[in-house]
Amino acid sequence: MKNSRLKFNFKITIVGDGRVGKTSLIQKFTKGSFQKDYIKTIGAQFSVYDKEIDGNDIRLLFWDIAGQDEFSFARPSFFRNSRGAIIVYSLEENNLGEESFNHIANWHDNIIQFCGNIPVVLFANKVDLVDENSLDNSIIPGVVNERNFLGYYITSAKTEQGVIEAFNEIIDKLYHKYKELSAEL
Repeated sequence: MKNSRLKFNFKITIVGDGRVGKTSLIQKFTKGSFQKDYIKTIGAQFSVYDKEIDGNDIRLLFWDIAGQDEFSFARPSFFRNSRGAIIVYSLEENNLGEESFNHIANWHDNIIQFCGNIPVVLFANKVDLVDENSLDNSIIPGVVNERNFLGYYITSAKTEQGVIEAFNEIIDKLYHKYKELSAEL
């Protein structure tokens, strides 16, 4: 009897300015851990995570791309073969938060330039550092619609708020898209 179990490999690139919490979000999702001290990503690093959906095996390669400008020369090779992307910005009410929000369009333009039109989810991270009730999210739906993102999630790598749902959104989208494509073959 033929094994009907399917196997999928998805490279998901995570981008955003330096210090917005990309590495911490990946660590929280893949290992359930949070490291308080900041460690700068040099170039890129990747994490492997295996998941099962509908009895099928999913291998995820999360590529964490350094947000600092000094690593921009290497980005084209880091983006190669990405099936999906996550753009992370900080909700902090300071220069980092403001600048990281203003750079969403630049990050998305990079994704389109190097990967084409792949699914993208927006993470508004570090909600644990702000008063969530005072957040003005009125502009976000416009950005999501204009850029045709799958959606956006308010997250905290520290408390895990929104992290599992946010990662699962893009994973499920990729799984269903490629499952349909494999059924057509």
